[in-house]
Amino acid sequence: MIIEVLKALFLGFVEGITEWLPISSTGHMILVDEFLKLNVSEQFLAMFLVVIQIGAIMAVIILYFTKLNPFSRKKTAAQRKGTWRLWGMVLIGCIPAAIIGVLFDDWVHDHFYNGIVVASMLIVYGIIFIIMERRNRRLEAQAAITPVRGKHARPDAAESSIFRTTTVDDIDIPTALKIGAFQCLAIIPGTSRSGATIIGGMLSGCSRVAATEFTFFLAIPIMFGWGIVKVIKFLAAGLVMSQTEIAVLVAGVLCAFVVSVLSIKFLMGYIKKNDFTAFGWYRIVVGIIVLGYFGAKGMGLF
Repeated sequence: MIIEVLKALFLGFVEGITEWLPISSTGHMILVDEFLKLNVSEQFLAMFLVVIQIGAIMAVIILYFTKLNPFSRKKTAAQRKGTWRLWGMVLIGCIPAAIIGVLFDDWVHDHFYNGIVVASMLIVYGIIFIIMERRNRRLEAQAAITPVRGKHARPDAAESSIFRTTTVDDIDIPTALKIGAFQCLAIIPGTSRSGATIIGGMLSGCSRVAATEFTFFLAIPIMFGWGIVKVIKFLAAGLVMSQTEIAVLVAGVLCAFVVSVLSIKFLMGYIKKNDFTAFGWYRIVVGIIVLGYFGAKGMGLF
């Protein structure tokens, strides 16, 4: 049991980092599982890889509790109304993904959960991030409000001039639906839910900070809902978790929570001074390595 718990802690560590950085948590979890096999049932593993995300989402709730709490006595009536409005935009943004997820979850899992798909999506969206950020830097340079600091750095004033929505509170219904539509792309492993929604947010006119925070908030109902669905399917199939599997689940969720707190703080601090180019290159490098590995494996080289 101890060995399996240690494996679960490592998986929780990977989940906590990759869930919020736009590099695909599900994709990395599938890849890690290729080398670090949990001694659990196949049905439990499929459920675990989703339910572990609940630990990650609890980090968002804790870190943004005041902002997301519409009942806070510290808020004015107008602020509470604004919080309810934000929740409304979040729920609207979840509609497309909820529909697609319910209809195609099992089919996608059966056909696309493999290393080749993960690697391909890592590379494709890595290229998209790089192209999008080059466009943004060009527009920021044209704005010429403040000088660019560093190769991938960006001035806040210039950013404000090229994005019409600079805070998450200003996101409206059409923008929420557009971002929600992009979130549907994340059903393919390797895409990255946060990556897809950040790209969708920025292409819809949101600043990096606004798009990233809205991505965090969108995850709350989606990931909780998805986790509950997976547990229900597991139990409805008449399956029962062993003591080892229970320990694995608890360890993974708790580790994902702790690491997610650190990851979220890092990402929000990073994007206030930098763009997403580095994440794009990371995705491409990892994708190429993974393609090489599975290609060699397919040829029987190891």
